Amino acid sequence: MLKLFCVFGALLGFIGVAAGSFGAHGLKDLLEANGHAANWETAVRYCLFHAVVLVAICSLANGSENGGLTTLLTVAAGCFVVGVLIFSGCLGVLALTGIRILGAIVPIGGVLLLIGWVALAVAISRLRF
Repeated sequence: MLKLFCVFGALLGFIGVAAGSFGAHGLKDLLEANGHAANWETAVRYCLFHAVVLVAICSLANGSENGGLTTLLTVAAGCFVVGVLIFSGCLGVLALTGIRILGAIVPIGGVLLLIGWVALAVAISRLRF
């Protein structure tokens, strides 16, 4: 399962770079006209940060033989993937469409990201150096 999350990390990295570039060039006028350029930038930033973290989680899991640690890393990675899809996805669609109700859904993704960070912190605290 963690290998799949690592693939998601790479794909989210691709999406983040593509969305950032497209937002800065192809969508710049639209995003500035509707006042949502900051939302787009936040969506891209969170996508890219968590893409890197997902790949790092795979590195941590690869060196671990502890099943409990792997479970925590899987929980963290799962929360990051779903959290980014909800958080960045809703912010991106909000930025493009102006559908305000999406702003009420964004915090669900944020909470999942926070849970992912807590799970990652607990997993890291259990690593043996």
